[in-house]
Amino acid sequence: MMLRNMTLSSLARLTTVMTCASLSACTEGILIPKGPIGAQEKQLLLEALIPMLIVITPIILLTLWFAWWFRASNARAKYRPQWEYSGAIEFSIWMIPMLVILFLGSLAWVGAHQLDPYQPLTSKRKPLEVQVVAMDWRWLFIYPEQDVASVNELAIPVDTPVSFKLTSATVMNSFFIPSLGGQVYAMPGMQTQLHLQASEAGNYRGLSAQFSGEGFSDMHFQVLATDAAGFDAWVERTKSAATQLDATAYDRLVADHKVGKVTYYFPVSSDLFGHAIDHATKRPGSAFAASASTNASGTKLIPARPEH
Repeated sequence: MMLRNMTLSSLARLTTVMTCASLSACTEGILIPKGPIGAQEKQLLLEALIPMLIVITPIILLTLWFAWWFRASNARAKYRPQWEYSGAIEFSIWMIPMLVILFLGSLAWVGAHQLDPYQPLTSKRKPLEVQVVAMDWRWLFIYPEQDVASVNELAIPVDTPVSFKLTSATVMNSFFIPSLGGQVYAMPGMQTQLHLQASEAGNYRGLSAQFSGEGFSDMHFQVLATDAAGFDAWVERTKSAATQLDATAYDRLVADHKVGKVTYYFPVSSDLFGHAIDHATKRPGSAFAASASTNASGTKLIPARPEH
């Protein structure tokens, strides 16, 4: 018995230490935002959590109290088989949830419009444009104004809005930087948009939030948030890579289905992002290519258009 108690005590201490260690390791994520969009999303989550806790907490406590009070050994608990109605109870079980739903619905409606990913961020600084292409199983970032590109590494200046244009070279994927803001989908043959901003310098984690095949779990990328001088230095360092990225090189990159390491490209062909959208519609086996062949037989083809 003593040995068993010692084992349980050691197990409890080990569990406590592991729990504290895991909690102390949480240094990034949606609850620790590093940008204005992430901060607004965190506030929205907390505002939705509080009214739900106001409802669920009394329900849990009353459930436990009812189970304890109406136990078989409690002679003071009254058994009233003829009781069938209470106006106050009926009012509370209908009105309280209705008010909570109305509040959460209003909160979601306002928040969805305020955090519209297509809505540019207000800032005195010029936004940085970054074109994103999801591949199997890597991310390509194109900087059209800087004439550089990188694979699995995204560099952005702090306190500068970043305007993302996203598409996919193969299947639908999801672009997500937990510390900066919510995710948005990247779809083949289409263009979606996202606006984010980093308010603190640091290295943040980016990932794929959409199951898209066997290698999606390795679709991670590093986000380097630096000051303006640091970003300019990163651009110059990228240019020193001296690997050109044109349409032919892009097609080879797409055809190589593997997890890619960090790679830099300079110079980058103009309108490579447009080529990426067109390439996805023409690749063999794609739904767009099948639609094109169907169109050849006389069926009307509906062109792809930008969507949320």
